[in-house]
Amino acid sequence: MPTVVVVDTNILFSALLRADTLFADTILQGEHRFVVNELVLTELFHHREKIAQVSRLSDESITQLYYRLIRRVELYREDLISPEVRKQAYKLCRDIDETDAPHVAITIEVNGLLWTGDKRLKAGLQSQGFDRFFDPSPSQ
Repeated sequence: MPTVVVVDTNILFSALLRADTLFADTILQGEHRFVVNELVLTELFHHREKIAQVSRLSDESITQLYYRLIRRVELYREDLISPEVRKQAYKLCRDIDETDAPHVAITIEVNGLLWTGDKRLKAGLQSQGFDRFFDPSPSQ
């Protein structure tokens, strides 16, 4: 059974900057089950101009890469998260960054691993005993 990996916005954002990165390769070639929350798609759309500027890819190339990435991730509806897990995730994130609570909540709800590049979030969660993180190295 594949590991469920909850992908946060910054990982997907990084994967969109270039198709030949560890981020994109892991999502496109990985054997894991990748999950994102609904807000991720909105955030990526909101930052589409920045993605185009930083990546220096054509609109068509970005669209093709976005399509390939989105086909490999599952959208997890936040209304499926139990109230208890929402509360737990909020408590874990409230002093770090509340906007990351949905990623943490889904990770807890599906008994998965969180893939984040946010060092502050990771350190803050680890200091509270949360250690369910995904490392895209070949050993996982």
